[in-house]
Amino acid sequence: MTFIIALLGYLFIIFMGNYVIDEEKLVMNTASTLVDTDGNEITKLYLENRELVEVSEVPEYVQQAFVAVEDQRFYDHHGIDIRSIGRALYKDILAGGKVEGGSTITQQLAKNIFLTNDKTILRKTKEVIIAVNLERRYSKKKLLEMYLNQVYFGHGAYGIKSAAKFYFNKDVKDLTLEEGAVLAGIPKAPTNYSPINNLEKSKERRNVILSLMGDQNYISYDEVVRTQGKTVKLQVSEKQDRPWLSTYIDMVFDEAEKKYAISNEELLRGGYTITVPLQSKLQKSAYDYFQKNEYFPGTDDAAQGALILLDNNTGGVLAAVGGRDYVPKGLNRLTVQRQPGSTFKPIAVYGPALERGLYEPYSLLKDEKQTYGNYSPENYDKKYAGEVTMFDAIVSSKNAAAVWTLSELGIKESKEYLQKLGISIKDDGLAIALGGLSEGVTPIQMANAYRTFAKGGSYSEQHLINEIKSKEGSVIAEHNTQSEQIYSPQTAWDMTRMLQHVVSEGTAKSGSFKGELAGKTGTTSYPNVDGATKDAWFVGYTENIVGAVWMGYDKTDKDHYLTKGSSYPTKLFKDILTDASLDQNVAFSKPDDVEDLESPIRIKEINRVDAKYTFKPLGLITLTLEWEAQQDERVEYRIYEKSKSGTSKLVGTVKGEGQYEIPYINVFSDNTYSVAPYNVQTNKEGMLTQFTKPTLFSSSN
Repeated sequence: MTFIIALLGYLFIIFMGNYVIDEEKLVMNTASTLVDTDGNEITKLYLENRELVEVSEVPEYVQQAFVAVEDQRFYDHHGIDIRSIGRALYKDILAGGKVEGGSTITQQLAKNIFLTNDKTILRKTKEVIIAVNLERRYSKKKLLEMYLNQVYFGHGAYGIKSAAKFYFNKDVKDLTLEEGAVLAGIPKAPTNYSPINNLEKSKERRNVILSLMGDQNYISYDEVVRTQGKTVKLQVSEKQDRPWLSTYIDMVFDEAEKKYAISNEELLRGGYTITVPLQSKLQKSAYDYFQKNEYFPGTDDAAQGALILLDNNTGGVLAAVGGRDYVPKGLNRLTVQRQPGSTFKPIAVYGPALERGLYEPYSLLKDEKQTYGNYSPENYDKKYAGEVTMFDAIVSSKNAAAVWTLSELGIKESKEYLQKLGISIKDDGLAIALGGLSEGVTPIQMANAYRTFAKGGSYSEQHLINEIKSKEGSVIAEHNTQSEQIYSPQTAWDMTRMLQHVVSEGTAKSGSFKGELAGKTGTTSYPNVDGATKDAWFVGYTENIVGAVWMGYDKTDKDHYLTKGSSYPTKLFKDILTDASLDQNVAFSKPDDVEDLESPIRIKEINRVDAKYTFKPLGLITLTLEWEAQQDERVEYRIYEKSKSGTSKLVGTVKGEGQYEIPYINVFSDNTYSVAPYNVQTNKEGMLTQFTKPTLFSSSN
């Protein structure tokens, strides 16, 4: 009868096991790893800092240490150890309280994975049912492997692989006997037996385990004594606080979810290897500079900022700072829309105007104060040249010229190009030319748009994830660049050359940078306070890197505003790249299929034109005009003849020289001659200068 009852009980346990065991819970949370393109680990992402290891990688003596202390009859029982339970119960009765546990390794595994820590009879019954069924389904080696991967070792380290790295900074396979014994002693009470928290207790616990290993014939007593005499040598790999990575990590989470449908939780527990284009030195440098108040000219120390840097070729995010005090899952200012100011001119006005063939870099644009309906844009210095080249309009950031050009181009055309650059705006007014938008744009959008100039006119979106591999090593997600040609290579190159001059001689010359840099500044005013700035920008690029910096307050008011403008983000951008030693002494590479943009010709007024008569062979008389020519040999000089009646005509031109000869001259004529410099880029003529009447003849040899 007893046999029948026992058999029925066993069958009941087997039957119930199918309902109690949830196979999904056996898949343990595993830390994912963020690595750079060279495979170097950047950081780990985890709910529990756990890395899985196969039991074959755990040295035999380390396995034995855990078995010796936790379950010496592990290889003999079938999930529960009646002998151990009886012994524990006997000792508890003698002591008048609970002094020894009777749980096997399999029971501990069952409790830790499937059950809570409550002390009820029902929970203990479930533990037995699960343990017996786990023994039926898995080998002893597999059960020990699951236990070693699941158990907690304190200080956030789950599983023996993470523990080996944390306490000894080594792989599991390299653990020594004494180190294995130290680790085996921790799980019973991680706080009390941690060698970091209490080295003496940890050593005592280690020595007990070594003695148990000797008693159970895993090692000789000579090894026990010799190993007990060794000092515990820790090489703690402290968990590092890396606030400088917070923005980047959050953006990786967002991209994984939106682009590859991998949730944040799955990324934290799935054991993935995520390859990202992050440059750690650049990211750290950017974060450190953002902590320096001297770069943020606000009414107090709460002025904010954001920075993104992209690889020109791939669009990979090299560095990202979402705020000076960014916290995980906080406000990422890289995705907050702001007024872009004059940084919008190249992408909303000049780039499209060049691409449409409406104007060229040295075409003349109107620079006059005009009113368009109810809109009257003004240059920041209230000065107007009447007309100005596109080159100079960009370098000097002329508002009037930008608005006039947009009026000629057409708002519809401008918005179509912006749409292609990933920027959709609701606005339909000419204020678009100056970045006057109802909702604004983000730093990410601005960096991407300028990257189009840096990449020969080709646009593609940025990315943070190159690929994701599963813990088994298979690629489950991979970035594929999809690009679209927005501008011709010629347009992109012309814009690059003009934006270079913005940095070398225009509004973006603040600070210093040893390599070639192209870019544009932008500043928007806070109208309620004289001289106050709401948004300050610099968007720029080198041969290899493009980026955008925004500065301002999350909410600008009469007490919170920037006291300076775009010179500060410009200097910050240059200093970050310099500190990270990026693109120093690197020049832009001109594509083979484009014409280079000449530097601008600046014509100067001719102060004086001298004239003299000379005798040429055969008795001919020649009038020679002379003036001081400019050093720029591209300047052309035009010579005009004015008759007594007042009629003028062009009689000749000369380029790069300060002399012109008029043969067969009538010395008794009342005609006069003048010279004017002429700009062949703009087709614009300078002031006429009349010659001084000659009084003497000179002979010519």
